[in-house]
Amino acid sequence: MLLDDRKLKILQAIVEDYVQTGDPVGSRTVAKKYNLGMSPATIRNDMADLEEMGFLQHPHTSSGRVPSDYGYREYVDKLMNAKNLSKNDSDRIQERLTTALKDIGHLVKLTSNVISQVTNYTTVAITSQLKKTSIKHLQFVPIDKTKILLVLVTNIGAVKNIVIKVNKEYDTDFLYLVSNVLNDKFKDFPLENIDSAVWNEIEKTSRIEKEVLVPILETLKESVNSADSTDVYLGGASNIFNFPEFSDISRAKEFLQILDEPDFLIKLIGNENDKRVNIRIGSENQCDEIKNCSLITTSFWSGDKLLATLGVIGPTRMDYAKVVACIEYLRKEMPNLLTKFEGK
Repeated sequence: MLLDDRKLKILQAIVEDYVQTGDPVGSRTVAKKYNLGMSPATIRNDMADLEEMGFLQHPHTSSGRVPSDYGYREYVDKLMNAKNLSKNDSDRIQERLTTALKDIGHLVKLTSNVISQVTNYTTVAITSQLKKTSIKHLQFVPIDKTKILLVLVTNIGAVKNIVIKVNKEYDTDFLYLVSNVLNDKFKDFPLENIDSAVWNEIEKTSRIEKEVLVPILETLKESVNSADSTDVYLGGASNIFNFPEFSDISRAKEFLQILDEPDFLIKLIGNENDKRVNIRIGSENQCDEIKNCSLITTSFWSGDKLLATLGVIGPTRMDYAKVVACIEYLRKEMPNLLTKFEGK
């Protein structure tokens, strides 16, 4: 449904004022604050038209109007002005993400936290499945007489530490030899392609005694077989209490309950694996549990490798422009951060 320029300006003013204040917006407010060159009577008539067309809603307890999901969609698609992050916000992000990063999981966790801090909304970040990555390096390190540590590093910088039980003590030199043998076989090998034929070939051709090789390979098998799991990081769960839309305790409790269900969160944002920023508003969400919220999702990539998927959840009265600006800033900075893990 096409709107003329006058109605578009009024809708933009109402959305931006309501996002900022949380109060229903009346015609006098629009006339005084936004200098649209229209009388309150003209604005009032157009607001009535916008309500009839489905872009605005009229709360029973107020004479003002608020945007509907349809109104927010019109705003996001046609009226929202691109924002740049303030220097203060970009400095906060830089300060947080230039700490000593341990691995890609640590980076994803920090990214989730810093977005929640800058936007004041709740964030969910999900790492890519380990099985979809390749082995970059294997290293075995002795712990004590009955345990050795396997450090597995993938091509996206994910680090997995696995403790392996053995029947006797092995020194560092011997484990270094084992590491070299398996690195020769597995370097750049996709985890999802490691099957029984690969294990059998290693057992038959390796000169390493089976007494130590078998428990190592068994542990590797278990790790590969369980590599379908993903890590879920949550940031700013309590931020929802900052919004009057969730002042109702039962409603806030329902929201917090869904945040405590990793499988639901993976289902919610785990399929967003393209490189765009996607915005779903209120009733556009397929999950009934968040049909009174908006969800902004994107994914972070390194070349053709999916690193993580991120979602920002908040009330439909969300500052969409700021969230998008924050995400775009991080997408631009991510390649610089990834060089720490990829040796570029």
